[in-house]
Amino acid sequence: MNKCIIGLQWGDEGKGKIVDILAEKSDIVVRYGGGANAGHTVVVGNDKFALHLLPSGSIRPDVKCLITNGVVLDPEVILGEIDKLAKANISLKNRLLISENAHVVLDYHKKEDQLREEALGKNKIGTTIRGIGPCYCDKVGRSFAIRMADFLDLESLKSKLQAIVEYKNKVFSAIYNAAPMSSDEIFDKCKLYAKKLKPFITDTTEFLHKSLTEGKSILFEGAQGSLLDLDHGTFPFVTSSNSSSLGMSAGCGVPAKYVDEFIGVIKAYTTRVGAGPFPSEQDNDTGQYIRDRGHEYGTTTGRPRRCGWFDAVAVAYSITIGGIDSVALLHLDTLSGLKELNICRAYNIEGKETTFFPSNINKLAKAAPVYETMQGWDEEITEAETFDDLPANAKDYVCKIEEIIGKPITMIGVGPKRSQTIFR
Repeated sequence: MNKCIIGLQWGDEGKGKIVDILAEKSDIVVRYGGGANAGHTVVVGNDKFALHLLPSGSIRPDVKCLITNGVVLDPEVILGEIDKLAKANISLKNRLLISENAHVVLDYHKKEDQLREEALGKNKIGTTIRGIGPCYCDKVGRSFAIRMADFLDLESLKSKLQAIVEYKNKVFSAIYNAAPMSSDEIFDKCKLYAKKLKPFITDTTEFLHKSLTEGKSILFEGAQGSLLDLDHGTFPFVTSSNSSSLGMSAGCGVPAKYVDEFIGVIKAYTTRVGAGPFPSEQDNDTGQYIRDRGHEYGTTTGRPRRCGWFDAVAVAYSITIGGIDSVALLHLDTLSGLKELNICRAYNIEGKETTFFPSNINKLAKAAPVYETMQGWDEEITEAETFDDLPANAKDYVCKIEEIIGKPITMIGVGPKRSQTIFR
């Protein structure tokens, strides 16, 4: 079967763990969107792997790993991750493929990201300063875009970089009074990148369709979360790509009809990073309790995440737009010790109750959560192996979420390790 894993909240749901688990029975894992602003964590025994560009299935030694055209790729980051896995005796030789049409994040993108955020001051979006947005801007603008295929023709690449950096320097100087960058220095880095990455560059779309005809099992891995989708999320506090399941086809060239199951991943509560409306946020002792127990600090930036109660309105919206078939609920163990738990089942917006998520932030900022209160549990549940091993109140909580979102919860995470997963 072919499956697609999608985050249903504002990212950081635990997709890496689910991809790693399902990769055991997959031939190919595909990362199709986003960039090094993603942070996917995989825990194997006592080893913890934090991946930003490599598919989470990379830890499985027999799985082919693809980075397709929808990804904006930072060569420095990907090479660092390849080296990190090599030191753990995990080789990607002959099993990592990178799309020749993937766009490349370079130093001027990161500088532009930083300058733009600093200029916005208190109105900044809260990007990771990884150059993701500026790279996607160049992709859409076309004239100043660099793709992985350009690494295969260094003479042409040098000429392109000279023109691009000249233009960027004019913009940076005029708007931000910033010092100029050197195209020669950037090109020298690119020569090193090209030498190391050239063996991985190929036509991943052709490879995927050939694999489909051969009956291979493919696992598609989303990055970020559906509520950060450029077109369907809480714009402008979103990422620069389509991070819901709607971005899969454009990101890798495989129509959605070839996917047998779309699996949504959620936390047992809600978090988000950066600015933007967050109706169920708990900026109080409860939020700090969740943050500390759930280790809610960004994999990419280390920033503390904003924490709040589970928002079923937001998740149901992501399920609706994403065609989600089943759900994996993670971090249930984080909630142990709380006497009462709240589930946001609806919003009250200017006196009217609604259960449909308004992605328009002007409406969302006016949304007051309507809660359903559940009893918590004191027991630690990290050793639970079956659903029946959970305390009654924990089981009730899972079933109530399942009832409100209208989809079956087939996996439950009670800890970060592969083994700490309950299958229903």
